[in-house]
Amino acid sequence: MPSLILASTSRYRQELLARLRLPFEAVAPEVDETPLAGEAPAALAERLALAKARAVAAARPDAIVLGSDQVADLDGQALGKPGSHAAAQAQLRLMSGRVVVFQTAVAVVARGLAAIERAEVRVRFRALSDAAIDAYLHADQPYDCAGSAKVESLGIALLESVESDDPTALIGLPLIRTCSLLRRAGLEPLA
Repeated sequence: MPSLILASTSRYRQELLARLRLPFEAVAPEVDETPLAGEAPAALAERLALAKARAVAAARPDAIVLGSDQVADLDGQALGKPGSHAAAQAQLRLMSGRVVVFQTAVAVVARGLAAIERAEVRVRFRALSDAAIDAYLHADQPYDCAGSAKVESLGIALLESVESDDPTALIGLPLIRTCSLLRRAGLEPLA
């Protein structure tokens, strides 16, 4: 059986992939994540997912390599990882009372195969006061999450609704689509 590699250092993606009970290793992809001029959020997520998988596969051509990326899309504007408290405050203020579409792409590169799938998650944020935003940010510190919220934690209290056909997509790795891609690469998760 070929090695399975996750082209990511994200602990969230590693925890999700571990749910499939397949042995894998996580390898940091060396990919510039700067958006291209005029690049739509969905296209950015797809390009980066594939670039991450290809970057690691170039060094490990014998392996099945998964890459993933997520971009929060607010009316066509890409919102990435905030990186700081102030940036997270600004993002949450901007998203307050609005619908944000989280574009999550996953790609597989393996022995001549390069395939990608994308999941969209529509998230309606409730109207948020500055006090609620600060309380949440101090509790969860989601500075490494696109859109400044961890739905798997206290971030769920920021939301009115979540719509998706792949429930893990919002956390960062759409497992239904990941299983489909692994099967295409010749790795059956239930074998």
